Amino acid sequence: MTSVALGAEDEEEKPAKPSVPNIYLDLRTIYAAIPAGALGLGFGHSSISAALEALAALKGTSFPGGLPAAQTVAIDLPLTVDVTDRVSLYGGVSASSINLGNTGWSSLEITSWNIGIQADLYQQNGGVIPTVTLQSTVTQSIPNVPGATTSFNNIVEFDYALDADETRGWLAGTQHTYTDINSQAARIGTNKIFYVGGYYQWPSNWKFTGRVGIQSFAGAQLLNQTPFQPFTQPIVRLDLDRMDDNDNRLFGITAQIAWMPKPAYQVTLRTPLYAVRN
Repeated sequence: MTSVALGAEDEEEKPAKPSVPNIYLDLRTIYAAIPAGALGLGFGHSSISAALEALAALKGTSFPGGLPAAQTVAIDLPLTVDVTDRVSLYGGVSASSINLGNTGWSSLEITSWNIGIQADLYQQNGGVIPTVTLQSTVTQSIPNVPGATTSFNNIVEFDYALDADETRGWLAGTQHTYTDINSQAARIGTNKIFYVGGYYQWPSNWKFTGRVGIQSFAGAQLLNQTPFQPFTQPIVRLDLDRMDDNDNRLFGITAQIAWMPKPAYQVTLRTPLYAVRN
């Protein structure tokens, strides 16, 4: 009888589940500086969007010495729905502008759309097996014409929390990106990242996350351009986020350095716009 009474009491103390999921526009503003002869590859599908914009800029343009150094500014607008505390669905468009060498900035245009899912396949919940998260994203360049690209980006991450509140812990994971080009005269190889990291969240709800790893790119041949050589180089990503008491992100800034083999830099501001926030 005692166990039944305790179970009933625990059930009463559990907070009611929200009837409406979190719904928000996960606005991301991205600036990237990419060295000559490189594509803007790195963590997440946002980096892929920057690379797709660089590829789009090549259409009808010839650079005898290969792709020059580039700067890109991109805006990602994925509408995100947290279906449960384990599953999120998202989809939206990306707009970007690029400056190749001294050509000046192009006009800001919608250059790709994306759709994806993030799901916790397993949650640690105080156990010894870490949380396992899968994130899969499909990105398609716009317009879908000869030379257009479609990328498939998959991330599997293991999160081992060191306390019950999951405010500090270790990370390990892998990212695999495959890009298909709608042209028989071009190809782009797979891109893989293997990384480790950790995170710490202060009582003020500021959270720092760091990841370091190795990025391996299989190279590319793009139309009339000089081939992009394969490389295996280090990559670093640092995140600082402001969370609320329910672990909803209020603001975030991400800095990434990827050697390809020269360093490429990317800074991302995340400013979610909530329609519903539980």
